[in-house]
Amino acid sequence: MTVAAILLAGGESRRMGSPKPLLKWGGRTLIEYQLEQLKPPAVDRLVVVLGHRADEVRPYVHRAGAQAVINELYAEGRASSLRVGAAALPEEIEAVLVLNVDQPRPRWVIERLVEEHRRGGNLITVPSFGGQRGHPPVLAGSLLPELREVREATQGLRAVVERHQAEVHEVPFDSEVVLLDINRPEEYERARASYFQTSGSRQVRR
Repeated sequence: MTVAAILLAGGESRRMGSPKPLLKWGGRTLIEYQLEQLKPPAVDRLVVVLGHRADEVRPYVHRAGAQAVINELYAEGRASSLRVGAAALPEEIEAVLVLNVDQPRPRWVIERLVEEHRRGGNLITVPSFGGQRGHPPVLAGSLLPELREVREATQGLRAVVERHQAEVHEVPFDSEVVLLDINRPEEYERARASYFQTSGSRQVRR
């Protein structure tokens, strides 16, 4: 199964006050960290969607050997970046993992989700912790046409998942890292203080 990842890193970061991809994270930038976690064999292909201050972020993507695409309409919201990322993938892709750069995930989480998706032949696979669904979802390649049509007004990726609710497979994790979403400076500081102590070095659990 050929698995691609779409990493969304083009937002304006208004609530954070500075570009999220360039935030310090474990001695490097957040974008560098996530590119490292997503490199093969975790996924076979990586597309990074840039927008706001793209020229500052693009060099990190190129150094990692990933594909950078630009969303000129990034101010419209996350759904516009997802459309651009999905459009950059070929039809033969069999599964797509979608992750926001402000949702740092260690490699062991990504590898377990991809493995569970492959093993189960699921339409959509999502992580969960304590009964709450997290990120990133892994979607069958057959849903690429829907990802290319998402709109912010209709809840973007969430609408795709809800439309196929009966075919969503949840993978329970015993770490709340799958719920982490960094939007504001205080969330960033809390996460940076604890992330590598609690989740960064974990192994895949079956």
